Amino acid sequence: MDRNSVNILDEIVVDSPGRINLIGGHTDYNNGYVLPAAIDRKIGFRLWRNSTMETCNIHSKGYNEPLHIDLRKIEKSSVEWHNYLLGVIAGIQKLGHSLEGFDCEIESDLPIGSGLSSSAALECGLASGLNALFQLGLSKLEIITLSRQAEHDFVGTKCGIMDQFSSVYGKSDHFIFLDCSNLDYKYVPACMGPYQLLLLNTNISHRLSDGQYNSRQNECFEAVAQIQKRYANVSSLRDVDMDILNNTKALLSDIQYQRALFIVQENQRVLDAVEALESKDIESLGSLLYACHEGLRDLYDISCPELNFLVDYAKEQSFVAGARMVGGGFGGCTIHLVHENHMETYIREISKAYLKEFGIDLGAIPVHTSNGTTHRKLSDAAL
Repeated sequence: MDRNSVNILDEIVVDSPGRINLIGGHTDYNNGYVLPAAIDRKIGFRLWRNSTMETCNIHSKGYNEPLHIDLRKIEKSSVEWHNYLLGVIAGIQKLGHSLEGFDCEIESDLPIGSGLSSSAALECGLASGLNALFQLGLSKLEIITLSRQAEHDFVGTKCGIMDQFSSVYGKSDHFIFLDCSNLDYKYVPACMGPYQLLLLNTNISHRLSDGQYNSRQNECFEAVAQIQKRYANVSSLRDVDMDILNNTKALLSDIQYQRALFIVQENQRVLDAVEALESKDIESLGSLLYACHEGLRDLYDISCPELNFLVDYAKEQSFVAGARMVGGGFGGCTIHLVHENHMETYIREISKAYLKEFGIDLGAIPVHTSNGTTHRKLSDAAL
């Protein structure tokens, strides 16, 4: 990629953050409540026009396989990370916007496959960069929607909208209380006193496109279809409460009931977590995180021994208010609320215990909430 002939002032720089979801696991694609935040780990992009009308070249410092694109014919790639980007470009074209040749360099400090939504950061970052580079006039919501659709169409993961929404709408020192049924949201101050957020990466990577994520979603949808036989006004598990669930239990398989029970309970936990944050009740907040993990482990069946070990270890520490697995499941990270005075000791001791148990190095990532995706020209302040 030759930048010598490019006016450096026309170069667009994008920072697109990952996200954590404090609580509200797997509720987004069930039109439920979530409580995410963008974090200060991100994917960075540099984009500039090249001298062609139809050729694009994208290079990532984290991968060996560059992506070369002919804008006249966008097709899926055999290289998985390419498809997130190809889906975004195809989505922009589908909206009726014309793109010309461009080059892009990508650099990241966001662990891949760790449950921190690197895929959404990749999608929203490229979409935001192309929006700025070609002055497409896309709204934030359009960027979110086309990025989500890119993952559906080109990757095959039927994700909800939370990840992309968090990456775009994040606000420093705040969580986002998001209603996924209508995208109403409000910012909730991340007032946790002396407690700080710590992510522990199992270094067991998950691949959501292998079918497990989509199968959980299908099980929820199948439960809704059964419940609708008695309650026709139910359109998603968001509309189900414990009375409805108990009245239709006989219609559900054991697996369908367990999945639905988790979602009904988890939606209530999100509401309770917002109340706990607003009242600065960290003890209650931590208890909700532990309850969430137990539900993901026992009812939703998406945990693994490594994740369970980290959460069980946290429960034994008086200076850890709460912990749970985050992300799609089957590996990735746990999130911990750790008293700031014990952070270094905790990281050292839990890393030692994890290595002894599994023979794997644990990744420790203290994080802070951050603003969402930003872009700028090299000579400008962030826009």
